[in-house]
Amino acid sequence: MSVLFAPARIGTVELRNRFVRSATNDRMTTPDGKVSDELVDYYVLLARGEIGLIITGHAYIHPLGQGSARQLGVYDDSLVPGLKRIADAVHEMKGNVAMQITHAGRQTQMEIIGETPVAPSAIPYGLQKAMPRELSNSEIEKIIEDYASAARRAQEARFDAVQLHGAHGYLINQFLSPFSNKRTDKWGGDDERRFRFLREVYKAVRKKVGSGFPVLIKLAMKDFVEGGLDVFAGISIAERLSELGIDAIETSGGFSSGMENIKRDVLPGKGEAYFRSEASRLKKSVNVPVILVGGLRSLGIMESIVKNGDADFVSLSRPFIREPDLVLRFKSGAREASCISCSKCSISREPVLECLATEKA
Repeated sequence: MSVLFAPARIGTVELRNRFVRSATNDRMTTPDGKVSDELVDYYVLLARGEIGLIITGHAYIHPLGQGSARQLGVYDDSLVPGLKRIADAVHEMKGNVAMQITHAGRQTQMEIIGETPVAPSAIPYGLQKAMPRELSNSEIEKIIEDYASAARRAQEARFDAVQLHGAHGYLINQFLSPFSNKRTDKWGGDDERRFRFLREVYKAVRKKVGSGFPVLIKLAMKDFVEGGLDVFAGISIAERLSELGIDAIETSGGFSSGMENIKRDVLPGKGEAYFRSEASRLKKSVNVPVILVGGLRSLGIMESIVKNGDADFVSLSRPFIREPDLVLRFKSGAREASCISCSKCSISREPVLECLATEKA
């Protein structure tokens, strides 16, 4: 039996195998972020496929932190009963599920949140050309509380863990990166002060959920923009998180979801595992489980990643859109995912119900 099918632990939670469904924006909620029947059914489909850990699409912790339409919300206690439907449905299939929690910061639009987006510094970026408003100290403190409240709601909804979204240009990444954080107060100016926001978020979350509830992070190892985080800074951040007690780190990169973290033209044996070197370097520097995401398509390569100690878990997104039963296919002898990395699923504004590609691998 492949090492990938052996049980493994993240914190207090034992997972049936080493496959992780990386957080994927499913776009199946109601307009105000509430769980729909459609979304519950989709998580049942994923859980039926025996994925070791399913991580939800990023759930916004405050209405000003919403990044896109029909995004999952965790910003109010009234949302807990609906969120519990997801956790209960996954558990009925003997699966495990974590909620990824996030604040978009400047990476949203006024049309979505009804106000000027907020950020560590008033610097626009990428598709969101509007100038964001710099956060005040009191607003930053309130957002830290919002993260903690969101984690508490996930726990009350019976999720098995939470994952902080610290990558892809969202608010935590914005504070960490010297590219987007030009503050000179206690929240910026050097590496230590830029780390303060994430440190305080983690501490607030941990205090709220307790020591026995796993807290993970998806972390940018580098930004791929001039003046942004490089791999040395990414590893330094990860080391600090490891010392604080983070339960697992999923490696990623790229200052927004796009070319560097959702690469096209990745096929079995071609361009796979494009964050492998970063994960391997990280694994040597921390004493917590490392989760590798990014262009994984071949069972053999995934096995080698774990056997060689480059990472402890393998994480996939697009392949599970095309084949929610991929883990079962691997167990039955398949060696490759059929995902062709066209990324039509990532650019569509429609719900992620099925693979949108017409071409076959």
